[in-house]
Amino acid sequence: MWDERFEELLRAQLPFLPPDEELAADAVLRDLGLDSMATVDLLSAVEQEYGVRFLDESLNMSTFATPGTLWAALSSMMEPA
Repeated sequence: MWDERFEELLRAQLPFLPPDEELAADAVLRDLGLDSMATVDLLSAVEQEYGVRFLDESLNMSTFATPGTLWAALSSMMEPA
């Protein structure tokens, strides 16, 4: 699963997710209120927080579909080379 920082960054962009509701790995982020502007904000926040840069091939709707897919993409960038 992901760390607390990731969940905080994600929750900040999900207006339809109640604060006391669990964020499931397979939750559809668009259904929770992640629109295009929030996606850009989230991308920027994640890159800054984790010191990574998403490559162009990662900048697609499938990467930002669920918390699980986004965490998997982020995790792969943080793995030591």
